[in-house]
Amino acid sequence: MKAPFPGLLLWFALASVALGAEPPRTLVFFGDSLTAGYGLDDPATESYPARVQRRIDDAGRPWRVVNAGLSGETTSGGLRRVDWVLRQPVDIFVLALGGNDGLRGIEPAVSAANLQGIVDHVRAKYPAARIVLAGMQMPPTMGDDYAREFRALYPALAAKNRLVFIPFLLEGVGGRSDLNQPDGIHPTAAGAAMVAETVWHALLPLL
Repeated sequence: MKAPFPGLLLWFALASVALGAEPPRTLVFFGDSLTAGYGLDDPATESYPARVQRRIDDAGRPWRVVNAGLSGETTSGGLRRVDWVLRQPVDIFVLALGGNDGLRGIEPAVSAANLQGIVDHVRAKYPAARIVLAGMQMPPTMGDDYAREFRALYPALAAKNRLVFIPFLLEGVGGRSDLNQPDGIHPTAAGAAMVAETVWHALLPLL
């Protein structure tokens, strides 16, 4: 029996192949040990970027997560290596640096300038990419004035550049002994899961 409308069936077949061949878009997490998943048993599955990838997969969205977290990274180190990371396509760039600057007592103005440089590099290479800035905070042990100035640099940078802003990457996790490893800095697997939820809610409208 001859199939009805063979031309139409061929069109649907070609369209299905084309849709299936569509490459995934790229979401890059650019950060330090918090992003890399330092101290976790299996960072490849337990870090917050890995958990975001699972949420994306569960939602059936065509996105690929790249974890460009590097333990010990500072904003100055990030500025030096960002061009290497930008050799791949980038559609969303999550900038989560600064914690190590604060713990070393680096002047907030210096950190802000480095973060601005990273934003400038991303926009120069990928003007259409959306940039998400994750804020950091310092404990009172660094001094009240320093902690206040450090915290303020993030919303100022986000407003200046019209970035999607996460006020505090470790919201609900920072300072809680039950959600952090013995060093009091890096989240446990349960803590990383909470960080992933904070990040996911910020990313969802962009995906």
